[in-house]
Amino acid sequence: MNSVWQQFTLSNLPIYRWRGSSYLYRLVGLLQSWRQGSWLLHWAEPMGALLLAILLALAPFVSTALIGVLLIACAGFWILLTLSDEREQPQVTPIHLLVLLYWSIATVATALSPVKAAARTGLVKLTLYLLLFALMARILRSSRLRSWVIGLFLHISLIVSVYGIRQWFFGAEALATWVDPTSDSVGLTRVYSYLGNPNLLAAYLIPAVALSLAAVFVWQRLLPKALAVTMFVVNSACLVLTYSRGGWIGFLICMFVFLVLLVYWYITKLPPAWRPWAMPALLGSCTLVVLLAVAFVEPLRLRVASIFVGREDSSNNFRLNVWSAVLEMIRDRPVIGIGPGNNAFNKIYPLYQQPRYTALSAYSVFLEILVETGLVGFLCFLWLMIVTLNQGVRQLKRLRDLGNQNGFWLIAAIAAMSGTLAHGLVDTVWYRPQISTLWWLTIAIIASFYVSEKPNET
Repeated sequence: MNSVWQQFTLSNLPIYRWRGSSYLYRLVGLLQSWRQGSWLLHWAEPMGALLLAILLALAPFVSTALIGVLLIACAGFWILLTLSDEREQPQVTPIHLLVLLYWSIATVATALSPVKAAARTGLVKLTLYLLLFALMARILRSSRLRSWVIGLFLHISLIVSVYGIRQWFFGAEALATWVDPTSDSVGLTRVYSYLGNPNLLAAYLIPAVALSLAAVFVWQRLLPKALAVTMFVVNSACLVLTYSRGGWIGFLICMFVFLVLLVYWYITKLPPAWRPWAMPALLGSCTLVVLLAVAFVEPLRLRVASIFVGREDSSNNFRLNVWSAVLEMIRDRPVIGIGPGNNAFNKIYPLYQQPRYTALSAYSVFLEILVETGLVGFLCFLWLMIVTLNQGVRQLKRLRDLGNQNGFWLIAAIAAMSGTLAHGLVDTVWYRPQISTLWWLTIAIIASFYVSEKPNET
């Protein structure tokens, strides 16, 4: 049974055999002689880290068009590095192979799409995100560059959160109807900071909360630790003040997974008699904290209660009507979908929508994947998630045994990934570039810790 699981999760996949037989991999090294004479490319990894830093620093504040230009720059830089690398230099992981498989399925979905032109646009965007992942997974293999890039993102997220909290104190104009006008929460201020939407801000802050909590353990000196604690408190407070129900779900899942992995990290240091009670104590404490918060904080109680009133809440009713139309779209093209991207969705959805319920997406990441790439792409996505989590836990055990404090970055990445997926159950803010870049950052952090089982692959 263990062997079947290892094969399914590609745990013992001989990557070196794939590299030896892959026609695609033979492109690596075509420009190797040119690179050896280039002075600038001797600083390739720091230059790549600088590109990533510019992208993460500007993403919350600039237009999606400029983010697209930066994504193109990152993709071009990764292609240049790969073509000029030594044959054994690029680190290929099982995560990379499944990302490539998902891209291949999306390409087939584009070729078979009823709206090919719109789907091609979506495929180009998906390709840029996947090449960004490849660049980040390569650059973040350096512990120093990883810490630098994460530290810069945390400082930017602090600026975003501080502005959001300022909106709470001084008021912020609602740019849309974010609260049901017939509910008890009418008049509630929902902060959105520089992102322009509370749900989008909540999705942006989930990775920030996880990584800032990890920084408390990774950063060693007193002042950096105090800064990390401040970041965690401010980011968490701002996320709560978005009053995004999907964001709250993601936040709770993120914190729960982080604490579970934290117990796993420290459990070997506990007295043997305490170890069987560590997880039950954690579960009980988390449940108690959530129940007390819901019971005694009225705005929180009202927003949580609105989740369970069904169609009586306008936001719930809107999503239920959109999901009904999306399920019809999936039934008509269940195998390979309509092709990737919101442009393809916007071409097909009006044929199925109910009157007065226009939508730009499926309002669920999982339904969106089913619409875009069908059951084939959805199963590949689930496989990718399982393999990524499995690799994360395997490498976390290795780092725990070594006592390597960088394992806390890995804990944060797994927790942020889980929280983002939980938020994605009821929203598709994941498809916005400010969020998609962070999603692939968390996957890249996990991939960057991969260590090959074969000595000749290291």
